[in-house]
Amino acid sequence: MLIRVHVGIGMITMQPSGRGYDHGVSTFSPDGRLYQVEYARESVKRGTTTVGLIYKDGVVLIVDKRIQSKLVITDSIEKMYKIDDHIGITTSGLVADARQLVDRARVQCQINRMTYGDSIPVPTLVKKMCDHKQSFTQYGGARPFGTALLIAGIDDEGVHLFETDPSGAYQSYHAGAIGRGRSAVIDYFEDKWKSGMTQNAAIKLGLEALRDSLEDELNADTVEIANVDSGGYSKLDRETTLKHLAKLT
Repeated sequence: MLIRVHVGIGMITMQPSGRGYDHGVSTFSPDGRLYQVEYARESVKRGTTTVGLIYKDGVVLIVDKRIQSKLVITDSIEKMYKIDDHIGITTSGLVADARQLVDRARVQCQINRMTYGDSIPVPTLVKKMCDHKQSFTQYGGARPFGTALLIAGIDDEGVHLFETDPSGAYQSYHAGAIGRGRSAVIDYFEDKWKSGMTQNAAIKLGLEALRDSLEDELNADTVEIANVDSGGYSKLDRETTLKHLAKLT
């Protein structure tokens, strides 16, 4: 490694050559990379695994909150949020960052309702949220959001499941995942997912994929399931969730 030596009055400092590309969020490295964005993605990879699947009549979201200590009150950890009557979000990564994005998404839904007198289309909300996330990769003085979102919803155009990235990129999926076990879950879905599944089949497949991505068994106390269909967003109660977990073999 080349070392630059700066000599001052009574002071000598040494600095590695090439340092700085990972300090500025808006500074590209010579090979075209934004390191701060990549670091934000690493934060997402350390987060809890969340899965989502589209089925015949809607979309399900499943999250394992992965509580590390028995002293933690499970209900105090929030990874799944109702954004509007027809939209739900799950997060992975920095919880505080996710909370800011959730609040902004709720405000966007209310602005659309007050402006146009109607609920916001799901793709419109996704684009607005990703435009906001992208702005934090373009200007100095702030860092990218260290969280990814799975956004599920239903509108006049049909059922939607979007995955968003800290860079502001987004994609629509039939079945997707974010967090630590994403690669394993996606591999499982590519083999097992089928169009036109029932809700129960989608939940079972999601739980199997989530279990397959974990080193330990699923903890029934930390699994949460939400559903979005023509009736809107709803979170399954504990008793129903346990019944679905009992069906796993």
